[in-house]
Amino acid sequence: MDFRQEMELFLRARFTVIWVVTHEEGRLLEELRQLCEAGRRTLLTWDLAAGFSSEVNPPPVCPEARDPKTALEAIDKADEARDSVFLLKDFHLCLDRQPVIVRQLRNLASRLKLTRKSLVVCSPVARIPEELKDEVFLMELPPPEVPQLEQILDRLVAGSQIRVDLTPLGREKILQAALGLSANQARRVFGKAIVAEVRDALGRVLKPAGCLDERGIDMIMAEKKAIVRESGALEFYSPEETLADVGGLEVLKEWLRQREKAFSQEARDYGLPAPKGIALIGIPGTGKSLTARMVAGLWHLPLVRLDMGALFGGLVGQSEENTRRALALVETISPCLLWIDEMEKGFAFGGGDGGTSQRVFQSFLTWMQEKRKPVFVIGTANNIAALPPEFLRRGRFDEVFFLDLPTALERREIFQVHLEKRRRPPQMYDLEGLAEASAGYVGAEIEQAVVDAMYLAFNDREVPGRDFTTEDIRQALARQVPLSRSQVEAIQALRLWLVEGRAQSASYAETSRWQENAVALQSPSGTAAPP
Repeated sequence: MDFRQEMELFLRARFTVIWVVTHEEGRLLEELRQLCEAGRRTLLTWDLAAGFSSEVNPPPVCPEARDPKTALEAIDKADEARDSVFLLKDFHLCLDRQPVIVRQLRNLASRLKLTRKSLVVCSPVARIPEELKDEVFLMELPPPEVPQLEQILDRLVAGSQIRVDLTPLGREKILQAALGLSANQARRVFGKAIVAEVRDALGRVLKPAGCLDERGIDMIMAEKKAIVRESGALEFYSPEETLADVGGLEVLKEWLRQREKAFSQEARDYGLPAPKGIALIGIPGTGKSLTARMVAGLWHLPLVRLDMGALFGGLVGQSEENTRRALALVETISPCLLWIDEMEKGFAFGGGDGGTSQRVFQSFLTWMQEKRKPVFVIGTANNIAALPPEFLRRGRFDEVFFLDLPTALERREIFQVHLEKRRRPPQMYDLEGLAEASAGYVGAEIEQAVVDAMYLAFNDREVPGRDFTTEDIRQALARQVPLSRSQVEAIQALRLWLVEGRAQSASYAETSRWQENAVALQSPSGTAAPP
């Protein structure tokens, strides 16, 4: 059921006060116009500046009222024989610290139950006084879907000199790129994509001004990233990493390969459900965040990072509203990946915030369990003890992977990745020796060792700017104190969590040496050396 169908149902059921949260006042008015025209209802709007205005099937006399008290009195006295809808714009401002107006609206809501009149409050925030929450039904106007975006695009190019050079697939991509934007935002980015001129590095015109083709997709996506970033809690990441940028983690990579086509029509026709998500738990620096970005490149889906800290606001109900709006926006741009970095920090809550953090957490849990849109959640965490146990249960995540200290083979691959990344042939280096020398080092520490070796060679006193060698990397490794030595207790606790069978290893089948470490971890006095 879409917004218009739901609103029609509420009007027919004679809901007295419907509160619609949206910044798109004009779009809501258009939806109500069409509903009232089809249902032969009267539609009047009211705001503090203009008072009452007739929109559809006007009454014989339009009431006069410039203040909220008089406006509510006029609605109360309006003809009860008519099916009437009154749209009150920005009425939340009239209720703020106005107990008389709140009481008057509450009285009116009670009396309207016996009439054919309904109130629709339009506001950008769901700031409903506690006294009215039992009288008000809350709705949210979702961003426009593809058909509405298509109408906006058609109106923009109709009857103009704009040249549209789009295949049916290209047109579909343009519209998909604009999902998640409001109608006004979509109109602006379409206009920008049309009027902008695109040139190559040599200054040759690739797309003239006044033309719309598939090159506009990148411009729309760039503008969309900036607009979505303004929401405060969401940030777009461009999928740049590939499987080749991640060393090791073969079990996790194979799991992801098997689900590469999970969001395709072919998978839906086969009857496969869309995957829900994965949790990546493990030692800091083992590639959890890198893996999240790699999945976006592998599956060719947009990656959106959720900033949990930005969800929380100082006003009552603001945090829950920010959460609801962010998740609704994520669903609108689906299929996509939602990345929650360091979940233990975002979902840790105490008793000093009046229960706000717990309500936000429960809202998020409910959404993860019941979401119907194809949104794949990637959660990363370093400290499993700080996560509520119900968060990781089956049904919310398809799999929980543990990222341990890399094995010798994985360390070799990690060195190869970072050498190639810096345009150095890996065969010029003793990868086997470096893998052995870096036992107990995580991927981030190995990368830093390569960078430190480059600085050593670049600043060499005898041969400045020489190429760095295997020995330089060995020296850089020797100067570091890896996490496996500085945080022994924390790493042992994480590994014990894997040994107990509460997660799947993301790496190769563990070596016999790792198994010995696991047994040692299970004994009270056991200690484990890094693999």
